Amino acid sequence: MIDVAIYGYTASAIAFLVLSVLLASAWRGRQEGGLLLLASSLSILWSVVAVFQATEGFVSSVYLFAAEVLRDIAWLIFLMVIVAKARQKSFPKPILWIIALSAVIISVVLGIATFINEAQSQGDGFRLQVFVFLALALCGLILVEQIFRNTSIEARWAVKYLCLGLGGVFAFDFYMYADALLLNTLDQDIWGARGYINTLIMPLIAVSAARNPQWSLDVFVSRHFVFYSSTLIASGLYLMAMAAGGYYIRHVGGDWGELGQLVFFFGAILILLVVIFSGQMRARLRVFLNKHFFNYRYDYREEWLRVIQSLSEAQLDSNLKTTVISVMAKIVESPGGMLWLKQDDAVYQIEASWNMPDNVSCRQDENAELVDFLARRKWVVDVDQLNDDPAAYQHLNLPRWMCNIPDVWLVVPLIIGAEVALSSSGGGAPSSAILGFVVLRRPRAKMLVNWEVRDLLLMTGRQCAGYLALLKANEDLVDARQFEAFNRLSAYVVHDLKNLIAQLSLIVSNAERHKDNPVFINDAFTTVENTVSKMNYMLRQLRKGKSHGEDKNNIELNEVLAGVVKRHSKGEPAPEFISTDADLRIIANESRFSAVIGHLIQNAQEATDASGFVRVSIRREDNHALVLIQDNGCGMSKDFIRTRLFRPFDTTKGNAGMGIGVYESREFIRDIGGQLDVHSEPGKGTTFFIRLKTHSDNDGQQRAMGASI
Repeated sequence: MIDVAIYGYTASAIAFLVLSVLLASAWRGRQEGGLLLLASSLSILWSVVAVFQATEGFVSSVYLFAAEVLRDIAWLIFLMVIVAKARQKSFPKPILWIIALSAVIISVVLGIATFINEAQSQGDGFRLQVFVFLALALCGLILVEQIFRNTSIEARWAVKYLCLGLGGVFAFDFYMYADALLLNTLDQDIWGARGYINTLIMPLIAVSAARNPQWSLDVFVSRHFVFYSSTLIASGLYLMAMAAGGYYIRHVGGDWGELGQLVFFFGAILILLVVIFSGQMRARLRVFLNKHFFNYRYDYREEWLRVIQSLSEAQLDSNLKTTVISVMAKIVESPGGMLWLKQDDAVYQIEASWNMPDNVSCRQDENAELVDFLARRKWVVDVDQLNDDPAAYQHLNLPRWMCNIPDVWLVVPLIIGAEVALSSSGGGAPSSAILGFVVLRRPRAKMLVNWEVRDLLLMTGRQCAGYLALLKANEDLVDARQFEAFNRLSAYVVHDLKNLIAQLSLIVSNAERHKDNPVFINDAFTTVENTVSKMNYMLRQLRKGKSHGEDKNNIELNEVLAGVVKRHSKGEPAPEFISTDADLRIIANESRFSAVIGHLIQNAQEATDASGFVRVSIRREDNHALVLIQDNGCGMSKDFIRTRLFRPFDTTKGNAGMGIGVYESREFIRDIGGQLDVHSEPGKGTTFFIRLKTHSDNDGQQRAMGASI
């Protein structure tokens, strides 16, 4: 029996050590928290002394009884302060000092009495001890009753476990010492059970401490820890009961006893596994623990992290819509749901479903009664409450198709825009909007939808609405980019056609005057041939769906630049070409490179008077070729160069220009690994610098061989 008592008091010491660590780490200096920490610490001391006394084979001694008196007095002082708070009165500190001093005096008196009368079951000293402990236990019971009576019904949930735990301890002590007084001896079995009794009350005290933040304690117990610990404890108790039942079957079963025991054990374990893996039972247990062991139903930090992680991991596609449903359903243990979103035609239609039939195709107009109610009230619709109390929802009539969906339970609006009005206000900001709504199925375990559930659903719905709005914006952006690419391609085509038309128009306008001139006829055919070649190239690019300049070869810059200058020599001022280095080769598409240089020359001619100059020059710089296109025309300001020159579709030529020539030129130069810069001053002219990496003729042959392979 002594070994059993040692285990019990050791467990009590460990339990109160854990409680003391929690209380010490969470204490913020308030009186109630300090007294609770003191009582818990003295309970550790009492348990340790009891372990040593049980090891030595003694029940009562000066150390044990002194420790017990200190423990009881500490708990009584704590209960007195709680009673005073319940009566809305402060407890005078001098009285606390008087009680503490009295505890020390009583401990000394009891110690002397124990020392004088060593006999455990004889003498006045023993009876004095019993009377004192009976009085302490009775005072504890009275204080527990006063706490419960003076606490309002609404607030009793916060102290009921404290009253149950300490009331049980004092009641057991009263029973033990009353038995000792009647029999003039202390029962060893009853005394040995005290350690286990005190171990069992520690979780109840911890729960009460967590439920009373006014004690200046912020005790946190993980909900996962409580859930799994409760599951393990319940499973252990169940297995112990089944073991007792199996032993009974074997004992009374005769020849069939062992067989019956095995079958019974297998059936018991099978039932336990079925219960553990039952989603409904887990949901019921979670609801029970949240309701009876925590201030709030949810651990908001954990819930918010789960929501953000789930939404962040979902891709910006249809999976996000399903994730939104599952995130909302997880909050209320719902097994499924459906999502309606607002379309461009202001109609709400189903976009996704999760564990629910997807054959619902009904659409809701934005002026429908349900949507109007959600938009005005920003309120979670509980279908069960709506059926029981229609006035709470302004006699809302749900759509017929929604009533036909099995197990419809909650309708949660997805609010986007202004601040969400929580359930305490019941209204909404006028600038907010309903992006959609989620319909959830009834959960496996019955759940009360209170203000906490509604507020968490509304705030989660707002977060989900933000992600869904981002998804919609991303889809719109993809469509816009496709149209932008098409429009840009069209602009390039129009730009090239405009240049070709300009060349052909020049032939037509001069035909009447020079149609008999053989030189004009030759130039006209050359121009038409060049135009046809460019148009065929453009058509090939359109058919391939490729950008300009993909077919690159090794070209000699002097030859290409001289040819471009010659083709623009009919314009004014006629460009001149200057070259100081020969055999400068680059890898590029000759046709596109010629078009880029030609466009820059044409711009220089348009910006320069006939008396001015346009000069194209080229020289070598290390392993690069530097092409300069200079003019002394009107020039450009630095602000224009910085903000408008390279901006597509921004032109100063009115309807005559597209605003993409310089932009396209820069992009092409970059595509072949070059760099285009510009320097200009208003009234002084402009210089374009084109820096290109040179290549040898062998590079071009190797590239051509690689392309042919």
